[in-house]
Amino acid sequence: MNYTKITESPSNYDNLEQMDTQTILESINREDQKIALAVAEVIPQISKLVDMTAERFLKGGRLFYIGAGTSGRLGILDASEIPPTYGLPHERVVGLIAGGDVAIRKSVEHAEDDPKQAWKDLLEYNIDPNDVLVGIAASGTTPYVLGGIADAKKHGILTAGITNNPASPLAEGSDIPIEINVGPEFLTGSTRMKSGTSQKLVLNMITTSLMIKIGRVKGNKMVNMQLSNTKLVDRGTRYLVEELGLDYDAAGAALKKYGSVKNAIEAMK
Repeated sequence: MNYTKITESPSNYDNLEQMDTQTILESINREDQKIALAVAEVIPQISKLVDMTAERFLKGGRLFYIGAGTSGRLGILDASEIPPTYGLPHERVVGLIAGGDVAIRKSVEHAEDDPKQAWKDLLEYNIDPNDVLVGIAASGTTPYVLGGIADAKKHGILTAGITNNPASPLAEGSDIPIEINVGPEFLTGSTRMKSGTSQKLVLNMITTSLMIKIGRVKGNKMVNMQLSNTKLVDRGTRYLVEELGLDYDAAGAALKKYGSVKNAIEAMK
């Protein structure tokens, strides 16, 4: 299989150690400005994934992410934000990383090299054809991710692959390839930079649009958010002031009584 390993291509910059700080930062920023444009090119693929995931989600399906290193951590980060932001159980969007939870903070040697481990990890969640699996790998060659995608497809599970190397094995092996060509990294091969940022943008787009599609947002408000701290209680109270025309104290009392912005609006409007 022939494809260009863009993520390993030499940086457009050289002699980095000879640059002054201002030049380093301006150069990184110049490269970062290319990321959103690269993501724009793959919106049709993201849209397809969101619509197909929403269909399954409304029938009780789940969304799984698998990845290694930075990619795995980004999947876990995205999944972890769903319960507080949208009030869904943790098991509806699940992020898995090669090497297990210890790999979130520390690199686990060779964890990503086992093509059978991802499926073993997914079986612990009883993954089935109602679910969706998204593999994340900048290189598009991570064995942990490729193995998980291949095994999921064998079992009739919809798969997508987020990669920064177009036509890579992950792109070729996924039902919905999301190939984000951000070009060479500022620091050659450092995919935690542009590649990682592009993955974060795409994950934001997937879950935000998915949550809107399944009714977890009203207007432009997070009406199902968990009221887990003072900041969020204040935000919810202000939502009710705006939506119901209550004064702040009355809105706070309603929020406390009904337990969520959505419940308060439905009960009082």
